[in-house]
Amino acid sequence: MSHSALLLGTAVGLPLALLIACSLRRVRENLLPILPYVPLPALATALLAVDGAPLVLGNERLPLAFALDLPGAILLGVAALLWIAGGRYAATEMRSRPDSGRFVVCWLMTLAGCMCVYLAADMVSFYGLLALLSVGASCLIIQDGTPRARRAAAVYLGLALLAEAFMLLGFVLLAAITPDNSLWINDAAAALVDSPWRNAILALLVIGFGMKAGLVPAHFFMPLAYGSALIPVAAVVSGAVIKASILGLIRFLPYGIALPDWGMALAVIGLFGALYGVVVGITQTHPKTVLAYSSVSQMGFIVAIIGMGIAGADAGARLVAAFYAANHVLVKGSLFLAVGVIAATGQRRLWPTLALVAVLALGLGGLPLTGGALAKSVAKETMGDGLASTVATVSSIASTLLMLHFLRRLGKSAASAPEARAPAGMAVPWLLMAMASIVIPWALYLAAPGRTLPDALAPYALWSALWPIPVGTLLAIGLARRGPRLPQIPEGDVSAVALEFATRNAFAAGKRFWQLDAALRRWPLAAMSLLFLALLFAAAIAAP
Repeated sequence: MSHSALLLGTAVGLPLALLIACSLRRVRENLLPILPYVPLPALATALLAVDGAPLVLGNERLPLAFALDLPGAILLGVAALLWIAGGRYAATEMRSRPDSGRFVVCWLMTLAGCMCVYLAADMVSFYGLLALLSVGASCLIIQDGTPRARRAAAVYLGLALLAEAFMLLGFVLLAAITPDNSLWINDAAAALVDSPWRNAILALLVIGFGMKAGLVPAHFFMPLAYGSALIPVAAVVSGAVIKASILGLIRFLPYGIALPDWGMALAVIGLFGALYGVVVGITQTHPKTVLAYSSVSQMGFIVAIIGMGIAGADAGARLVAAFYAANHVLVKGSLFLAVGVIAATGQRRLWPTLALVAVLALGLGGLPLTGGALAKSVAKETMGDGLASTVATVSSIASTLLMLHFLRRLGKSAASAPEARAPAGMAVPWLLMAMASIVIPWALYLAAPGRTLPDALAPYALWSALWPIPVGTLLAIGLARRGPRLPQIPEGDVSAVALEFATRNAFAAGKRFWQLDAALRRWPLAAMSLLFLALLFAAAIAAP
């Protein structure tokens, strides 16, 4: 066995083995301190097994295969870092809670699905592990135990299952068009280029992955789930878990042929979501909910990058989308962890922490010298010079506005005791993610062919990244003055309202059907109904 296959096997096998071991009560109740170390094999795999020999566990007819391409390695590496930091934070937060064993099971289920789906090279493994990921994430969201958390988990799981139904239909059609009914993802993506079923398959895949990515109007699960979940859960779900859908779009969609209709449709939907998330996000008051709408915005922009790549047959857009998504994993994970750190920090210790959070948050708007500025500069090449590029610039201003609103709300959530200090088990993981958010994007940028430090520090590049920040700042000042007069939009906005309306009417319809069933169960009505049906059946048989 090659070293890459061995690393792949360890990255896949360790979380699954620990999950199986949790069937023993003594094991699951003592695994909480181990959670930060479980993603280490995945991190090593991301660093050492890129484009190595695959690991195949099945046979030719049903290959359960795992491999790692460069976009997957980029996302796997940063996701593993977030899982390490989130695991350490969770171990501190859950240490004194009586339900820690149940939390460990849900955490390992989600971790196993997340790490393994990044490595899945065949459609069967990808779909099965994505389902495991969805169930695990919904179980994590419900851990808070409140009615709000239960409702959010139900919405998350229901939407995930619906999305996976579309994906399953797409996978079945992909398997039918690939040579020899191959189940390998690479074969399926290649066969999709010339398939007569291309449009139908693309529709199923885009709907399925788009729903899981939180594209508007299927975005409403994000503010519901992230707003009600525990801090470490919100961090890993918003950062690492949701990127599985981005990796699906990167791997399954064809980039070898220009598809302007599909590409521009994705770009329009994505850019609309990038602005929509900001418009609704500035009306929210809780920091976690503001971050959730920021994720709606950022995921929309990433999908727009993928759409522009498909429209122009730009295979390089796959790496651009992966780089942008990796920066989002790091920054959004650290910002969610910062919500808990700030809530445990008093006013006298607040400003140094809040200053570092501000640098990370404004990086999403493109603050110069941050990973966000690098990601946006790379994305500009894919977005082109037309309307998409203009909307992307507006999106940078809007992201700055939303992040300043987040910082204002975050500062108000500090601990009441002036000398309060966040525990080391919370502060250290957050600081790890903050440093990674600054260093890793630069390392990835400089490691890419054709990217140099002088290019990143050129005056034009710095000015291009800088000027949207003061514009967004001026808008944020105006927003702060107008804040009390903004409309109060509920978490999940119009989609949540529609869901609430549908749920309420479904309960009312269910009550009516129950009353009808109770009436029909009375003997006279039941007998007459059976007689009527028997006569209809006899007439149908006797008809010529």
